[in-house]
Amino acid sequence: MNPEEGDEALYPIAVLIDELKHDDVALRLNAIRRLSTIALALGPDRTREELIPFLDESIDDEDEVLLALAEELGAFVDYVGGPTFAHLLLAPLETLAGVEETVVREKAVDSIGKIVAVLSQQQVEESYIPMVKRLSASDWFTGRTSACGLYAPVYSLALPQTQELLRSLYSLLANDDTPMVRRAAATHLSKLTKKVQKEFIVSDILPMFVKLAEDEQDSVRLLTVEDLIAVAESLTTDENKTHLLTILQSLCYDKSWRVRYMVADKYVQLGKAVGNDIVREVLISAYVRVLKDGEAEVRTAAAGQVPGFSLLIEPDTVLKEILPCVKDLVTDTSQHVRAALATQISGLAPILGKDNTIEHLLPLFLQLLKDETPEVRLNIISKLDKVNEVIGIDLLSQSLLPAIVELAEDKQWRVRLAIIENIPLLASQLGVEFFDEKLGNLCMSWLGDCVFSIREAATTNLRKLTEVFGVDWAKQAIVPKILTMSTHQNYLFRMTTIFSITTLSQVANADLLKEFIIPTVSTLAADPIPNIRFNVAKSLETVIPIVRKYAGQDPALGGALEEVVRPTLVKLSEDSDQDVRYYAQMALRVLQG
Repeated sequence: MNPEEGDEALYPIAVLIDELKHDDVALRLNAIRRLSTIALALGPDRTREELIPFLDESIDDEDEVLLALAEELGAFVDYVGGPTFAHLLLAPLETLAGVEETVVREKAVDSIGKIVAVLSQQQVEESYIPMVKRLSASDWFTGRTSACGLYAPVYSLALPQTQELLRSLYSLLANDDTPMVRRAAATHLSKLTKKVQKEFIVSDILPMFVKLAEDEQDSVRLLTVEDLIAVAESLTTDENKTHLLTILQSLCYDKSWRVRYMVADKYVQLGKAVGNDIVREVLISAYVRVLKDGEAEVRTAAAGQVPGFSLLIEPDTVLKEILPCVKDLVTDTSQHVRAALATQISGLAPILGKDNTIEHLLPLFLQLLKDETPEVRLNIISKLDKVNEVIGIDLLSQSLLPAIVELAEDKQWRVRLAIIENIPLLASQLGVEFFDEKLGNLCMSWLGDCVFSIREAATTNLRKLTEVFGVDWAKQAIVPKILTMSTHQNYLFRMTTIFSITTLSQVANADLLKEFIIPTVSTLAADPIPNIRFNVAKSLETVIPIVRKYAGQDPALGGALEEVVRPTLVKLSEDSDQDVRYYAQMALRVLQG
């Protein structure tokens, strides 16, 4: 290579390295994002010998730049020459793992976790383990906090004597004087537990867990709920009874609501982990207490676990112990509790069976459907399909349909939207006659709603109903009403007509296209409102390929394209409004293509 060419090739690298040293943070951040470019240009040797030491020495003071660097280094193994040299990346990442900003440290730990996966055992023993030791013994708590996240990724890769050392070092971190370190130890203990061999769970892991679960800081104790699940999954039911029963009870009845919240939020996982005996002996009574907790946040979390936990116990116990609490939650003072319950309560129907659902749950559904908070009403509507599967559509429609019809006119448009989205499901279960009698007019009234999202959903709803009941039903039930709307004085109704026709065309047959869709769209092409006219052009762009598909079966449709659609589009392409002309020309291209 010519020396001048070499200098020229290295010029961008020099610029990037200058940017890494620049006072402007944006330039430094940009340079970090392009580190892979520098590394590729330098090649693996120079990257190892020059770039990595440079990065290690010039660790930035801006958190945003450090975060980007920590992320980039996690994907840098190939740029330093592959797994053989991957350990060289640990030095800058170790420095990053000790900085003050939490997100930078966490990203550095993530990147180290990616790198350790490609290290050989020799690299682990000679480079990774010494780094873990240094961070674990760091004077400043940030290093010790980061160290907690480095044990689980390496544990199964280490030699047996090193594994023993790792367990003892982790125990020191779990007993650290600084709450932030103990929090990190509690956070990562569940991951380490899953890697540690069964014989060391009771002897080594359990004492750490108990110490953390009894910590004076509630911010530490709340993190041990995940650890409890991991430990319980590693032990037998008898071992769980012996070692975990007391600590489980103390966490369930903890004086801090934040700890009780974490227990409530993980209740189903806890129940599955500890086994049926402990569920019966301890967790049922504890769950009843959690459902009646004084803090709304705890009751909200507990309400979200109702069906999942009910699956772990006998239906009779659900009726006797859980259902009375559920009845109380339906009238809870907190709307968040009621909203969480509304999302989950329908899950009890398959557990309790048809008779109990009718007797106990239907009154609660009705109560929630009439709740003053829109979110509660929305959540109960969205889950009605589970109830339908259990009690059947007849009972559902008799008991809940009046409330559903009332909600269809709810002042909150999101509630109306949820009703619309569930209409096709109800329709398929109700049958044509019942639907036409009870809900037909309602579905058409949505097309004139003041909220666009409702009108849009209503047009989609018509297409889905046509799929359920067939095109012949659509001709009799939908088409006459849409034709009436096409001549309405309010242009929004005429606009909705176009949207409805376009959507219906996707499920139409040849007759519907020929007798209704093409004539109606063509008539609206002469509308005085430009918005209507350009939506006519957009509609025809969608309809033309569908018409072509049926033209082979009905030659008259092919004639309609030339005799009706083409002249309509030609006229629109000469319109005074430029948007109308644009969309008409787009549709003409589709017609010509």
